[in-house]
Amino acid sequence: QVQLVESGGGLVQAGDSLRLSCASSRRTISTNAMGWFRQAPGKEREFVATINWSGSSTYYADSVKGRFTISRDNAKNTVYLQMNSLKPEDTAVYYCGGRYSAGISSASGSYDYWGQGTQVTVSS
Repeated sequence: QVQLVESGGGLVQAGDSLRLSCASSRRTISTNAMGWFRQAPGKEREFVATINWSGSSTYYADSVKGRFTISRDNAKNTVYLQMNSLKPEDTAVYYCGGRYSAGISSASGSYDYWGQGTQVTVSS
């Protein structure tokens, strides 16, 4: 069982930046596609970004395209989400997920394991 731990969340003002990290503590994720999702209060979990096993392919939700960047360091077993120009509507719990498959996906149901989430709050 892969264990993912997210970190880097916090309370920031609109326009600020944050970098989230997702580290695997038990198993290598170097052959797995990874993704970030978020869930705001009262809403369903929504796709944010995904990256393939090598980092050569990424895909973003329209709402974050141009502001967020997903990346990975397989040597560190870690995936990152750089979030710039944050908006109040970005406020949510952010979850990191992994797929045993190597290819990217925006469907949460296709992910095999998840972290516990990290809270991001953006004030106006």
